[in-house]
This record gives sequence, C-alpha cells and structure tokens, in this order.
Amino acid sequence: MEIVQVARKIEEKIKTLELGREVLKERAEEKARAISNYDKQIAITLIRLKNGAEFELDGHKVKDPLATVSEKIAKGICYQERLDQELAEATYKNAIVGMQAISSELNAYQSIFRHLETEGGE
Repeated sequence: MEIVQVARKIEEKIKTLELGREVLKERAEEKARAISNYDKQIAITLIRLKNGAEFELDGHKVKDPLATVSEKIAKGICYQERLDQELAEATYKNAIVGMQAISSELNAYQSIFRHLETEGGE
C-alpha cells in the first residue's frame, strides 16, 4: 500500500466518524423517545386498568385485575412499546460499536502511515 492510498483511507475514516457523530446523536434521541414512550404507555395502561377498562391480550380479556398483578399485565399489554425500546437500545449500542470499529481502523491506518512515512524518509 502506498502512502497516498493510506492518507486517503485516513481521510475517509475521519469523514465517516464525523458523519457517525450525527447518526449516534439520532440513535440516542430515538432511544430516549422509546424509553419515555414505554414508561408513558405503562402509566396510561395502569390507570386504565385501575379505572375498569377492559383489554384483550392474545384472546384473553382482562378487566379489573388484582393490584398485585396489574403492573405485570400492563407490561404484557405494552409489549410493542417495550420491543420498540429494546430495538432502539440495540440500535444505539450498535452505532457505538460501529464508531469504535471505525476508530480502530483509523488508528491502524495512522500506524501504517507512520511506518510508510519513516520507511520513505530513510
């Protein structure tokens, strides 16, 4: 690999990391929204259960459950919001891992560049 090619790769990785910052910010916002949406839906569902609303979960009707199991039932009713929360969390973590991988690639190219630079300078 020539020094010019390595320099281009370094520039590409730097640009990718710059773009990645924005992507990571978006993923963080999506994660926060998903967490707050889940919490809100649980609260709404618990209030509705307490007020006597009837729900259906996988073909089973739920109405006036015991207070001791209401939260577990609410979690089951809000399963989609929980799934959205978990997916947002995984997407956020995946973005972080991706940025770390790109950063590692950048470091490797920088090491190669220094080696080639030293080799060419002798």
